[in-house]
Amino acid sequence: MSKIFTITEGLENMGALRTGGQGSVYKGRRIGPIITAVKLLPTPIHTESIDDKNYRNFQNEVEKLKKVNEEPNPNVVKILNYGITESGSFPFIEMEFIEGPDLEELLKPPHDGIFTIREVVRVADQLANALAHCHKVLVKHGDVKSNNVKFNIHSNNYILLDFGLSVMSDDQRRTSMRHAGAIEFMAPEQNEGAMYFQTDIYSYGIIIYELLTGQVPFPLRDNGETSRNTVMLAHMESTVPDIFTTRKANLPDGWTDDKIQHEMQLPSWLLQIITRCLEKKPENRYANGIALQEAIVHESMVPNTNVQNSAELYALQQENERLQALTTYYQDVEAGKQAAALKNPANLGIKLNKPFFVLLLIMLLGFGAFSSYVLYRGWAKRIYHHFFKTALIKPPKVKIDSTYVPRQTVPDKSPVQQAVTDTPAGNTDTNTTDPSAKKETHFFRDSVKKDTSGKLQF
Repeated sequence: MSKIFTITEGLENMGALRTGGQGSVYKGRRIGPIITAVKLLPTPIHTESIDDKNYRNFQNEVEKLKKVNEEPNPNVVKILNYGITESGSFPFIEMEFIEGPDLEELLKPPHDGIFTIREVVRVADQLANALAHCHKVLVKHGDVKSNNVKFNIHSNNYILLDFGLSVMSDDQRRTSMRHAGAIEFMAPEQNEGAMYFQTDIYSYGIIIYELLTGQVPFPLRDNGETSRNTVMLAHMESTVPDIFTTRKANLPDGWTDDKIQHEMQLPSWLLQIITRCLEKKPENRYANGIALQEAIVHESMVPNTNVQNSAELYALQQENERLQALTTYYQDVEAGKQAAALKNPANLGIKLNKPFFVLLLIMLLGFGAFSSYVLYRGWAKRIYHHFFKTALIKPPKVKIDSTYVPRQTVPDKSPVQQAVTDTPAGNTDTNTTDPSAKKETHFFRDSVKKDTSGKLQF
């Protein structure tokens, strides 16, 4: 902690939070427990008079900055005070102190190197809300970068802070950015010291790109002049590397396969917004934060029915394979349950719910009682006799024709009869003839008797 000294009356320096060419941020404390963040601008103001150009510019920009807090916004830091330091005559802006890590810290260990899609969408929405709020009151931030967006651990909101560049003159801003600015987040026009609403939109796109991929599109290898010029030239001329490919290359090792497959399904509407934000020409970007926020609200509510790039096609294929694997897994689990049931016969029993079991038991008891009563009354024999003796095995009745007279069978001839039959025709000796044989020969005629009335009788 640096030596405590008074910035201005009632405001003490509690130590540097961040230092740089664009100014230093100190942790301040007012008399009491109130902690604030104090932004000291690098260009001193020697005379607090409207004749001093620097002081006049500072006053004009601060008046604009006051409008930011006329209507509170949960994603914009509160501006508490401004003035000139007692020693050094540096202009300062006193802001609310936000307790929590910034986005740059959240991308370093022990955190994952990239954000989940869900958290990226959350940051995109809240940061767009902050820019829309500032641009509505005609305030350009000018220094939108990952370490100027903090996560408030008390409100769970992402907060845009550090409006230092917004109160600088064009010359001060140009000199500051050329030598010490975060060149990786600067729009192409900032190389000339220009700053528009679309400049904040470009830096916004760089932040969302960084959260999705784990790195900025054009990283700064070192802080040398050559590296800085290379990065700025890339912003002006080079094509932004593919988000999908870069994200895939920087996936955390600790993520499961299912999480990787899910996290590679980048929403097409978010990719379209990033692409438009990173257009080289300011006029091709969203006009301001208000237009950006409206695009996010509208596009995020439209169903994503079209596959607009190879990344989404790959993601859909991966999801299809995941679902197929999941289906196979559940089939294997079900087959395992059936095999276990076969090994344990107790699991194969029929399970009846209680009402059905009671009804079945009542029916069985009723049938048993009825059977006992039938046996007791002797009805069983009658039923047996009726159905089995009479109805089932009784021979059918045959109708006999009374006009039919069966012919009697002629018995075989005896030796005597055979001898008579064999007697020559000329032999008329009747004493040798068997009377029964003669009667048998004329059985029909002999069976007819004459009645005294002259009628025949049988």
